[in-house]
Amino acid sequence: MCSYPNRSEFPPGAQWFPGPVLGIESSCDETAAAVLSRDGEVLSNVVSSQVTVHEKFGGVVPELAARAHLGKIDLVVREALATAQVAKHTLGAVAVTQGPGLAGALLVGVNYAKALSYGLGVPIIGVNHLQGHIASAWLADPMFPPSCIVLVVSGGHTHLYRHEVGGRCILLGRTRDDAAGEAFDKGAQMLGLGYPGGPAVDRIARSGDSQVIRFPRFHRAQNSLEFSFSGLKTALLYRLREMDGPLQSHQTADLAACYQEAIVQVLAAKAFAALKQSSLTALAVVGGVSANSRLRAILSERAAREGIRLSLPPIDYCTDNAAMIASAGRRLLMNGERPHSDLDISPAERFVAIHEEN
Repeated sequence: MCSYPNRSEFPPGAQWFPGPVLGIESSCDETAAAVLSRDGEVLSNVVSSQVTVHEKFGGVVPELAARAHLGKIDLVVREALATAQVAKHTLGAVAVTQGPGLAGALLVGVNYAKALSYGLGVPIIGVNHLQGHIASAWLADPMFPPSCIVLVVSGGHTHLYRHEVGGRCILLGRTRDDAAGEAFDKGAQMLGLGYPGGPAVDRIARSGDSQVIRFPRFHRAQNSLEFSFSGLKTALLYRLREMDGPLQSHQTADLAACYQEAIVQVLAAKAFAALKQSSLTALAVVGGVSANSRLRAILSERAAREGIRLSLPPIDYCTDNAAMIASAGRRLLMNGERPHSDLDISPAERFVAIHEEN
């Protein structure tokens, strides 16, 4: 994860792009565009949220998401270029989220990027969404060690990787059912906290007692780095059924705090277990759930106590954004990844080719 400020420092076979990199992200319910300088500095990072579109449904409606992307993408790209003070014709490459994600939403971003690439005559590179989240660890901390453990934790993903010099990722463990972010969203729905669920649980849990109830923690076999959160959701459902009448505000806060504690304690425990098993001393935690205040506190306290170098990206880089996509695309090009021709890139709903099994 090094920066190559001039052409002579690029590795053999790398692609040289003479101008800034535009990133485009449209995998779910955020329409985002960002511009990175050729040297990797974030010049702009624009995100248009669709929360108001989906909140009445309690979750993302794929067709509505795609339509919202269609209405916003050109405006968002124009704003990103204007904020960065970069003219479109000076761009050196376009990076776009290729998958995984919602098929219709991905199609909007990919087709826009293809048209832009073709019109400008610049390379286009498809980026795996998880690869983007991983790259966010170095956006605010370029000197973070490349040899580290990375926990990607979001609404759709809970994956543990060993990240090696050169960007190779070895999958160490993942969820066997629900992702942590999905567990937060479903828990919030059961508690009547609205959408998006993760921030709502985080907010109300601050006034609750996380020790009132001990919800189950999934650990499976000894030394396993796998996750599971479906049983936790079931435990919350049964607890709510046992309680008579509508919840009082303090009861809701306590349940939210206990439910959140069960999620974040498992995430932290598995991440530090992976460090120990891999004999590494650097940990990056990325993705939307890494914005959770309780998780950040637990990780920071334990990392300080055990002498672990910790990367927790700023909140703007935790949730879906295009700066991370531009950064990942730029690094792929610098490492010699073949850019796509203008017409051979397509969205891949289950595109997961960023890792090797351990």
